[in-house]
Amino acid sequence: MNNKAPIFGDTVCICRTPLTESLRLAGRRGVVYGETTPSVTGVDVIGGAERDYAIAVNFDGKSESIWFAPDLVEFVDHGAGQEMRVGSRQFVRDANGEWKPADGKKQRDQSMLSRFFRKIRR
Repeated sequence: MNNKAPIFGDTVCICRTPLTESLRLAGRRGVVYGETTPSVTGVDVIGGAERDYAIAVNFDGKSESIWFAPDLVEFVDHGAGQEMRVGSRQFVRDANGEWKPADGKKQRDQSMLSRFFRKIRR
């Protein structure tokens, strides 16, 4: 398994285990939509929440994500080309995982994105 910890927007693959096989999730690829502390949020976590940390993975653009223990989620890539809108600003993700303004202009203040990512990590 790759030791790269996946973050918001990364493409991941669900590891093959008896549990993920039985749920027909093994080998599926999805996109990380968030992370949480299950003891605080009370989410159900596939693979358990012994480390009190879970990763939300969205498959095929469905409206709901599935929460996984981190050892069941393997980093694939940063999903270059993804687009995200925060307020009136639009951002595009590059191959290194950086979110860049879609208009190509340098953003002097990254505080908007910093606030956004702090919110989704809660």
